[in-house]
Amino acid sequence: MKNSLIAAALLAVPALALATGASAADGVSYNYVQGGYAATNGDGNVDADGWAIDGSVAVHPNFHLFGAFNQQEIDNTNIDIDQWRAGVGYNHEISPRVDLLTRIAYEKFDAGSNLDFDGYSVEAGARAALTNNLEGYALAGYENYDSNGLLADDSNFYGRLGAQWKFNQNWGVSGDVKFSDGDTQWFVGPRLTW
Repeated sequence: MKNSLIAAALLAVPALALATGASAADGVSYNYVQGGYAATNGDGNVDADGWAIDGSVAVHPNFHLFGAFNQQEIDNTNIDIDQWRAGVGYNHEISPRVDLLTRIAYEKFDAGSNLDFDGYSVEAGARAALTNNLEGYALAGYENYDSNGLLADDSNFYGRLGAQWKFNQNWGVSGDVKFSDGDTQWFVGPRLTW
C-alpha cells in the first residue's frame, strides 16, 4: 500500500506540471545550500544538538531535488545520531509571490548499536516571498520509519515552519522548526542562494 501511494504521487506530479506549465514564484529560489546549528528537544528531557547541512537544486521550473544531513549528540552521553534525507519536490506558482509546495523523501536514521532505520516522508504546504528580504514557508507532513517496533513512534504527522532573511541576492540566514509528536527539531544558519 505504501509503495503504491508513493508511486501514484510520483506519477501524478509530472502530469500536473505538464498541464499547467507553471514555475517558481518571484523571489523564491530552489537553488541553495545552507549549514549551521541543529538541535532536538525530545520526550523525557532527551535533548541533542550538533550541526546540519542541506541544499536544493532546481532541475525544472517546477521540480527540485533536495538533500539534508545532520549529526547530533544526545546531551550528557557519547551517543551520536545521524539523520539524512534525499528527495524530490514539486512547486506550483499560485500567485506571483507564493508557491504551493509538495515533497517526498527517503529518510535514514542511524543511532548506532543496530538502531539504523529507513523510512520516507511526504509534506505539502506553501512557500512565499513575504517581502523583498523575507521568505517563509509552512508545511504539514507525515513520516514513517521501518523500525519493526524498535522506535516508540515509527510514524507520525508533523508541522514545519521556516524563514529566511536575505541580506542580498545570494546571502541570507535561514531558520527551520519541525514540530512532531513529542519532540521539536530546529535549525539556524547561513544560506547561499544562486
